Amino acid sequence: MNRAAALRALAVLTFALCFGVVVLGAYVRLSAAGLGCPDWPGCYGHLTPTAAVAEAAQSGGTLDGAVVEAGKAWKEMVHRYAAGTLGALIALIAALALLWRRDRLVSVPYTLSLLGLVVLQGVFGALTVTWKLKPIIVTGHLLFGLTTLSMLWWLVLTLNLQRSNPWRSAPAFVGTQLNGLRRLATVALLGVIVQVALGGWTSTNYAATACPDFPRCQGAWWPADMDGAQAFVLWRGLGINYEGGVLELAARVAIHATHRLGAVALTLLLLYTALRLFAARTDHFARRAAIGVLAALGLQLLIGSAMVLLGFPLWIATAHNAGAALVLLATLALNRSLRPARPA
Repeated sequence: MNRAAALRALAVLTFALCFGVVVLGAYVRLSAAGLGCPDWPGCYGHLTPTAAVAEAAQSGGTLDGAVVEAGKAWKEMVHRYAAGTLGALIALIAALALLWRRDRLVSVPYTLSLLGLVVLQGVFGALTVTWKLKPIIVTGHLLFGLTTLSMLWWLVLTLNLQRSNPWRSAPAFVGTQLNGLRRLATVALLGVIVQVALGGWTSTNYAATACPDFPRCQGAWWPADMDGAQAFVLWRGLGINYEGGVLELAARVAIHATHRLGAVALTLLLLYTALRLFAARTDHFARRAAIGVLAALGLQLLIGSAMVLLGFPLWIATAHNAGAALVLLATLALNRSLRPARPA
């Protein structure tokens, strides 16, 4: 296996693990296991929950005044073990980029930025626990995790494009279509990012169940009893335990209703973007990317609807987070398809 092939294989493996870490993090959060180990990086001062449970058994089942729940502790620690492995693989990618920099397979600053990002993720992971699930921190942790996933996906796409490089021949776009499509794809990506942030804010404020009906919310298309002023307060000070949420129902309804409105706006934007691309003269990669955007969007809308109609079961709620990641990745692929195959 040559260096380019080895780097591609490592990038794909790291990307797949990162996707798993993102989904696992959502599962931990949604199953109320975010404080299963209230310290960091260990669990009640131990490397494994088993040791913590054993110590707790000698003191009546509690440590530091908290009941040690083995199931929740294992969920949290498995997520941390996976995240640690992910960090090691990203460090390996950065090291290989430096070692093989003369081959110009990948941008060294890009891989070092990726490594810095995963270190920042570790900081947010620690703050998530020590600041007791503060919504702005947990949402930031989610967004940085998806940013890491996005950068790895861009790297995978770039390495694959360098191998086939559909841009070696003249681009299959006519006139000024390419620049216009690039701008539209960028706007679509920004729309996805805003909607993902709204989804994270909905989840971290425990507002998902605030609208138990669909397609209406609290029996209305736009509920009258909403507290928008309290819904989006980003900072409420330290020393508050946010597990289970601290907002009143009216504020949670405002968050959920805004997230649904954002879903409608994003759906229209992505549909328009895909249709514009289909109407243009493009290459096969760009068309496949547009089809991927529509497929991911359709799946996410189906999952979101089913989640409400079925009463928010854990597995569908977790799938909703995975679906959001797929929409983001598909939109990134669309953006990548509209740019030459230069090193990431």
